[in-house]
Amino acid sequence: MKMKINDILGQFEIKGVIYKITTLGEGFINDTYTITTCGNSPDYLLQKKNKSVFPDIPGMMSNIEKVTAHIKKKLKARNDDPYKGTLTIIKTKKGSKSYFQDPDGNFWTVCLLIPDAVSYNIVDDAKLAYKGGTGIGDFQQMLSDFDLPLDETIKGFHNIIFKLREWDKCLKDDPAGRISECKKEIDWIEKYRNNMTEFYKDVENGKIPRRITHNDTKISNILFDKNNNILGMVDLDTVMRAPAFNDFGDAIRTYASTAAEDEPDISKIALDMNMYKAFTKGYLKYMNKTLTSSEKQSLPFSVLYITYEQALRFLMDYINGDTYYKTKYEKHNLVRAHSQTALFKSIEEHFHEMENVVFS
Repeated sequence: MKMKINDILGQFEIKGVIYKITTLGEGFINDTYTITTCGNSPDYLLQKKNKSVFPDIPGMMSNIEKVTAHIKKKLKARNDDPYKGTLTIIKTKKGSKSYFQDPDGNFWTVCLLIPDAVSYNIVDDAKLAYKGGTGIGDFQQMLSDFDLPLDETIKGFHNIIFKLREWDKCLKDDPAGRISECKKEIDWIEKYRNNMTEFYKDVENGKIPRRITHNDTKISNILFDKNNNILGMVDLDTVMRAPAFNDFGDAIRTYASTAAEDEPDISKIALDMNMYKAFTKGYLKYMNKTLTSSEKQSLPFSVLYITYEQALRFLMDYINGDTYYKTKYEKHNLVRAHSQTALFKSIEEHFHEMENVVFS
């Protein structure tokens, strides 16, 4: 029995009369709706969480509740608005839960829509890259003393050793019969395999500590006010304990690329060092004194690491038959994989310069 959106919203402690429901964006993973109410009542965001991507949605929502409560305390302590600087979860009427599961097994969540917030899909100037760096650095810094347990809601997320086990199974099974057309791409993944696993071993042996990280740091997950000041990080589904370099590497991968991650013309794809420098400066404004020396040393290589991992994930999803990421055409994931390998090549060419920026 498929429930109507209004019936789902009726499960939550929503104030006011609903005026309009609008589909929001083209997210890779979740389905999102803007809920507009009449008069002075607040507006909301409704999401249907992708249970095939997030196998433990109750655990994910528990993580979000803990992390946002901690951030709200920090925001109050520095006289910032706790309702604008992070998510506010709306509970269900029955059981006061942070999610509702419908009769079909789908999970739904609601949070306040932060009023007058602005977001960006691309970083097109160094000033915005700098602000993005401060937003992510501030997020990590506020959570640097967080000491509650968090669930591992996506097993092996950004863990290349785990991902390569999935990769090996993917190559063995060839579920969509596409391996024969991907020999060149597979060879590229294997070429860098040992370098990436050796890098991640410093996380497993404790040389690089695990912190509370966002793990999906594209610019659209940072909200700004109308004056372009940072409000805070949103889309906290992937918040877990992980190395700080996850957030740094993934941000650079998206901020400092000269083209979209599905750009078919790889000649347009390169690392923009001005964006890299600006982001790094903003990030280290908050995290320079918090990071250990091993963590700082990991930052430049993390850009290679996360870009490699993303190429691997796009290619693996293509070979698996496009079961994870939403696609717009048949070879969309293969195009995405090619774009990431092109970006990786440019990062390699700028690597020593990237190291100098971190330690300047």
